[in-house]
Amino acid sequence: MTRGLRPEQVWGIGLADEAGTAVSTALGSGYVLRNWPIGSHPTERDIARATPLVIFVVKDGWDALPPDTRKGIEEWEIPQRVLVLGASQSVADFEEVLENGFLSAISEPLTDKKVRDVIFRAKEVKSLYDDIFRMTREIMLERELLARKTDLVLFLNRILSRASESLDPVVILDNAREDLQLLLPLHGLMGAFWQTGDTENLEAELFLEPDMEQAAEQHWTEQLLFQAAKIAGKPIHSYKASFLEGAPDHAPVGIPAAPEELITLPLRAGGQMFGLLVLYRAKGRPLGKDQVQALYASINHLALALKNAALFSQVKIRADHDGLTRIHNRRAFDERLIDELRRHQRYHHPMSLLMIDIDHFKGINDRYGHLVGDHVLREVGRILSDTLRSTDFTARYGGEEFVVILPQTVEEHSRLLAERLRGLIAEAQFVHDGEPFAITVSIGVATILPGALTKRKELLEKADKALYQAKHLGRNQVCTALGGVSRASEMPLEAAQAG
Repeated sequence: MTRGLRPEQVWGIGLADEAGTAVSTALGSGYVLRNWPIGSHPTERDIARATPLVIFVVKDGWDALPPDTRKGIEEWEIPQRVLVLGASQSVADFEEVLENGFLSAISEPLTDKKVRDVIFRAKEVKSLYDDIFRMTREIMLERELLARKTDLVLFLNRILSRASESLDPVVILDNAREDLQLLLPLHGLMGAFWQTGDTENLEAELFLEPDMEQAAEQHWTEQLLFQAAKIAGKPIHSYKASFLEGAPDHAPVGIPAAPEELITLPLRAGGQMFGLLVLYRAKGRPLGKDQVQALYASINHLALALKNAALFSQVKIRADHDGLTRIHNRRAFDERLIDELRRHQRYHHPMSLLMIDIDHFKGINDRYGHLVGDHVLREVGRILSDTLRSTDFTARYGGEEFVVILPQTVEEHSRLLAERLRGLIAEAQFVHDGEPFAITVSIGVATILPGALTKRKELLEKADKALYQAKHLGRNQVCTALGGVSRASEMPLEAAQAG
């Protein structure tokens, strides 16, 4: 026997000592015989752990086996069973037994030739079975691969057909999220698209999952804008946020715990990058090579559909958010102001407008640099967003100037709110290279009384004149269009401002 090779097992059930010795002698050193005398039997553990080549079975020993053990051996496909007959017994007497899966029968005395013939036949059968099993496994593998390819073709066909059903990006992305669930488990799908061309100030449209908490919405907005700027190679100047529909049982999307949970896929059409999709995947098995190929193929189909949707909506995205401060931009403000004026005239409610300007902002840029100036603008935008009501409308009007629409708000309440904003901004602390500094703002307030037929231009002029008055009177104060002045506290102006 070759060193290191384990001997092959042969079992006996009910073999007498003489028969067992004859079998062991005929087999030689490459085999080991394990025999259970009549009255004992292999256990389930024996059957589970061993794979004997042949089981030599004496009829009396076979009959003495418990029914469950006998059934287990009958259903065992690996070993070949051989019936051992006494010298006076005939094979014809056991034809019924042999039909129950026995390879053959041999009669005593068990000579070397008889035993070796049995082993030879068992090996032939085992080799044949091994070939059949191997071919079966190959056929099953081919069937599985064919089934997977068929599923992937059906998946791609579904993606392509559903993506072509609509020119609405929300519908396309809602369908894509549902379809991609067939390929990998998803918590959510979000996207960002921007206009292509030579413009330096990119405008983007973000598509976010619905019903997210404020922290999650802010996180995903920042993530999409960062990835969009990275792929586009230019900063996003302004953006508009839209929300997908979502299934009724779809849980709100949270903040991912690890970067590997995200798959960022750039979108290209006509040789140009115009957007990206972010897949927030749930935990699961890694994608196979064919699944990865299907994913990228499906994204190419989606890119064409989404590009067509963008062209259908006049290519250029109507952005309504400022890319720096994350609040609304001037275009969105102009549209909202018209709507609010119409609502004011229809329902005869009061309405106010705040115009806010950061004092000496040029000095901040000159002294600390434009990056610090950008940080100041973002912080002012944050204070406005955090302080005002959800019904109020805040926008960056241009440069260091902000505007706030206050529906159903009289002048006195508007002045008090403006004073509160002025105080909060004055209290905000900034640091540059270890040097602390503060800023102040001047605010002009204009109010339309119920029923007054005031035009957009007139309201803006009133608020602008009130702001100019606040600047003229020394800054860091609130002035109303009707002449009211709310001055800052007695702290020196130099301590509240920088530059």
